[in-house]
Amino acid sequence: MRIRASRSVSLLAGVALAGAGLGAVSGCGSQNAAVGGTDVLADRARQVAEAWDGSTAAAAWRAGYHPMGEAVQLPRGGLRSPADTQAYEDQSFVLRGELPDTWPKDGQVTWAAGESLTRPLMGADESYKTLAGTRVNGKPHLTVTRVKLGEMRVATSRGPATVPAWLFTLDGYAAPLKQAAAIPSKSPRPPIRPARDIPGHPLNRLIQIAADGRSVTVVALHRVCDDGPAVDVLETSGSVVLSASVKDRKDSGNCTKQAKMQQVSVKLEHPVGDRVLLDARTGQPVPYKGLHGISPSGS
Repeated sequence: MRIRASRSVSLLAGVALAGAGLGAVSGCGSQNAAVGGTDVLADRARQVAEAWDGSTAAAAWRAGYHPMGEAVQLPRGGLRSPADTQAYEDQSFVLRGELPDTWPKDGQVTWAAGESLTRPLMGADESYKTLAGTRVNGKPHLTVTRVKLGEMRVATSRGPATVPAWLFTLDGYAAPLKQAAAIPSKSPRPPIRPARDIPGHPLNRLIQIAADGRSVTVVALHRVCDDGPAVDVLETSGSVVLSASVKDRKDSGNCTKQAKMQQVSVKLEHPVGDRVLLDARTGQPVPYKGLHGISPSGS
């Protein structure tokens, strides 16, 4: 096993966060310790890889259904206007008609190689509630005219899969909005405990795995008084362990408890494949959350 410092590419200007929600690190002095603690992080990454590789947790992860892509797909071609985009972001929907009141209890998640897994399905009512909030009169909205059960493709930890999905026909659109109905598998209990004595923060989320599997985009946290996040990678045959730290802090007396989120692209020597993507600090799979709540660069 060999720790490799990736050529991380910053994709997003930082978004300020409240310092109270950032854990025990309270200033640049503590965060700077993470810069000098790369050997500690490297040792930790090896421990995480050794704990997971060949473990029952890894086997359970590979046998499950763990989405690594968006569970909602907009109508083919996207939303047709800024008003519709705003309505979607505001969860401003109006239901015209009735939601299905019966549906199968379970459905099949099927991968390209022919493997399949039976998973319980989310009901049409619950699916609609995750899309639609409380609409404020006078605001732009999207009108749902029909809902039926169909299927969609979703990126998963085992590669692309076809999954049952609720198809929401929107007024004015030929193609439906789709939301995956299959409920993801529960993440297995990690075979190693979180590291509580290493300065810094866990990775915030996984944004994307490249189509060829040779890079991953994650969100890392860093302070306003340092030069940004760095993410190192340890690749083994069974896992990809990511270790987040920060670059040298800036010489400034205005170090505050604020932090920033920043997207970082991490290049890999080999495609992710079915290897488990892990956070060195938590010892757990890096959670996929997509771009929800984060504005893409330039937006």
